[in-house]
Amino acid sequence: GLGQAEMYAGLQELGVANGEDLKETLTNCTEPLKAIEQFQTENGVLLPSLQYALPFLDLHGTPRLEFHQSVFDELREKLLERVSAIALEGKVEERYKKLEDLLEKSFSLVKMPSIQPVVMCVMKHLPKVPEKKLKLVMADKDLYKACAVEVKRQIWQDNQALFGDEVSPLLKQYILEKENILFSNDISFLQNFFSPSPKTRRQGEVVQKLTQMIGKNVKLYDMVLQFLRTLFLRTRNVHYCTLRAELLMSLHDLEISEICTVDPCHKFTWCLDACIREKFVDNKRARELQGFLDGVKKGQEQVLGDLSMILCDPFAINTLALSTIRHLQDLVGQDTLPRESPDLLLLLRMLSLGQGAWDMIDSQVFKEPKMEAELITRFLPLLMSFVVDDHTFTVDQKLPSEEKGPIPYPSTIPEAFTKFLQENRIACEIGLYYILHITKQRNKNAFLRLLPALVETFSDLAFSDIFLHLLSGNLTLLSDEFALEEFCTSLFDGFFLTACSRKENVHRHVLRLLLHLHHKVAPAKLESLQKALEPTKQSGEAVKELYNQLSEKLELRKPSPAEVTETPSMELPLPTVPTPASR
Repeated sequence: GLGQAEMYAGLQELGVANGEDLKETLTNCTEPLKAIEQFQTENGVLLPSLQYALPFLDLHGTPRLEFHQSVFDELREKLLERVSAIALEGKVEERYKKLEDLLEKSFSLVKMPSIQPVVMCVMKHLPKVPEKKLKLVMADKDLYKACAVEVKRQIWQDNQALFGDEVSPLLKQYILEKENILFSNDISFLQNFFSPSPKTRRQGEVVQKLTQMIGKNVKLYDMVLQFLRTLFLRTRNVHYCTLRAELLMSLHDLEISEICTVDPCHKFTWCLDACIREKFVDNKRARELQGFLDGVKKGQEQVLGDLSMILCDPFAINTLALSTIRHLQDLVGQDTLPRESPDLLLLLRMLSLGQGAWDMIDSQVFKEPKMEAELITRFLPLLMSFVVDDHTFTVDQKLPSEEKGPIPYPSTIPEAFTKFLQENRIACEIGLYYILHITKQRNKNAFLRLLPALVETFSDLAFSDIFLHLLSGNLTLLSDEFALEEFCTSLFDGFFLTACSRKENVHRHVLRLLLHLHHKVAPAKLESLQKALEPTKQSGEAVKELYNQLSEKLELRKPSPAEVTETPSMELPLPTVPTPASR
């Protein structure tokens, strides 16, 4: 612990006697008992009535220390209450003047554990603690730790590196939490990564802690945003974009206008947040969002960098992509072309702004990415033709068949579709969401038709964690198909296994899926998959762990030797002959 001398260091400055003084007195005196009594009188509690009360307590065996301690605790409570009261009363200048004087008097005792809470309380209520005191606190690990967050904010706002050290572990934790959800062993089409509402997500530990650390301090808020931008640039990890939006909306929930009014993305994010809650962009909100984008003035284009980051949040992309698929289906019913739908064009505009976030922040060229005409005139009509193929096929199935045999489901994919998925980011994103959509509809034919297009996609998007997480959830709806050799060969050999060896995350997702559905897969297929998925020397811990879990499950499934010999044997039991000992 603290050395005695250090602990009572500040007392002498205040003219209060301490242990050293008593030691000195006792060393240089002739009658120690008298000296002690005198020291007690001079330094005791100066209340006349106590003169008679203390001997009474002595009779009851209550140590003087215990008595002084309880008086002290009582006084400290009163003082803390008083400090908090001073902070709220009178004219602003006067109350802070009182607190500053108090700090000046008490700061020298800040190392005394008994007094420390009072000093900390005074600092907590001062909007501006004197620079010199902040420097002393900062230089002392224990003092810094003991500080209220209100004082730490004053230290952080001029010490970006120190603030970064505090924030960094939280950001790491946030990314880990996101990845744990994407790789979780629970696979379901009902509950997935995108299920929690924005309000629920903002209650998460990291968002709450960061909100608490920032308080109403715009400078700290800006620093956190700067950290998020830097990390997004360094890692391309889109979860930082989610945190950017969650943090702003968390401050919005607390009505911290000091920050919300100065963040130019506030209203846009608020409106988009409502869309994410509904998982759909309705017409009214679409108009509102468009107003914000059209309202970016000359000279303020930098705000596009922030808006693009808000739109790059996977929860925003998910909402925009789902809305796009719904619009395309509506257009088929209305016999309208994509280019004739302003709502659809706005969704595409926001998707490309979101997908272009990294390039924009990296290049610092703040202008909206150009929309490729081909996307609207060729790719989306292609998707619509797939929807039509499904309608036609369904209707054909219901018609009485004259002489002609059943009409087969179209099995080829237009080459243009595959090319778009490889070369155009937005097309690829929408194409993947269309595939998720047909899987969710249990449309096996359409799924198997389009699956080959996923082997090579724009920057391997079909092998990204979010897509594979959603796909495996939706595939549970087709679980009965896993008994069919053809289905498994298309899905595993034709898609998953093409990337397993070069992409660890794909390996993990396949194992997750099999852990969930192994009992549906034909035994022969399961055996060959088990061989193909065996971890290599390079495989990480997560893959090995999943593989072991799967192997254990499959062990349990194997019939026991007793079950194998089911036909009762007709031979009479042979008498057991002892085997001759081997020479």
